[in-house]
Amino acid sequence: MGKITIIGAGNVGATIANDLILGGTATEIVLVDVNMNKAKGEALDVYQGAPFQSPAIVRPGEYEDAAGSDIVIITCGFARKPGMTRLDLAQANVNIIKEVAKNVVPYAPDSIYIIVSNPVDVLTYAFLKYTGLPENRVIGSGTILDTSRLQAELARRFHISPKNVHAHIYGEHGDSAFVPWSLVHIANNHVDTYASVSPDRDKIRWNKDYDEIEQFVKKSGATIIENKGATFYAVAMSVCHICKCIYANAGTAVTVSTMMHGEYGVDDVCLSTLNLVDRSGCRGKILTPLTPEETEKLHRSAEKLKSVIAQIQF
Repeated sequence: MGKITIIGAGNVGATIANDLILGGTATEIVLVDVNMNKAKGEALDVYQGAPFQSPAIVRPGEYEDAAGSDIVIITCGFARKPGMTRLDLAQANVNIIKEVAKNVVPYAPDSIYIIVSNPVDVLTYAFLKYTGLPENRVIGSGTILDTSRLQAELARRFHISPKNVHAHIYGEHGDSAFVPWSLVHIANNHVDTYASVSPDRDKIRWNKDYDEIEQFVKKSGATIIENKGATFYAVAMSVCHICKCIYANAGTAVTVSTMMHGEYGVDDVCLSTLNLVDRSGCRGKILTPLTPEETEKLHRSAEKLKSVIAQIQF
């Protein structure tokens, strides 16, 4: 394992640092934030638990301290506030990511960048345009969190381990995301047939509840925010999973946001489909066939993102 720099020491960035320590994923973690005291406090808090885990350095730093990082994770930006439109948020955070790109890439030109800040698909696109970095080394966290929420809910409903649920969210990390239900399998059986072969068939109640499940996933973030004020545990775990996939180098299939070049008829926009992630970053896309209806949903998601991008001042 190596060095990871996290830009942004808020709830998400600090939790990522803590989870990286818990997972033994990095030997050096640098926290960078415009509020240096915040970065110092979070770094010290995480580091003082290091004796219970694999040895690692956790420290605050400046942009230049990102030099030599294997991975740079960008979590900084504004959260959406009451009265703020989606476009307002996009423009504000595009402005921030432009400054971040200008300041960090010269010191870490060979790093793999993971964009976590929202709207993540728009910011991944902007970061690529600003930096000109190879596309395989710029990864948006995309719908990996949505996918985790989907797998967890299906596992609960079907009384099975989430690791036996093969289901993913495609498209935008947002309202136009969707589940390609034709590809959803549980323990090697399609989701619509699993109950009939499961030893738990008497417990399972499944009536092709596609829309109900998708709405649950889409509303999960808002539900958590309503109850506790912010979401950061699951998103931090999902980002740490991407880091582990990079270091493992085996090639792991994850739904992350990457630039599209005509796949499924979608071009010049970043959104999530299944990608293989390894030490090179994004090795490439897994182009599993979608149904015509699913392809149309992907197109609609792409067009929604393009409509936002078209209104952004880059």
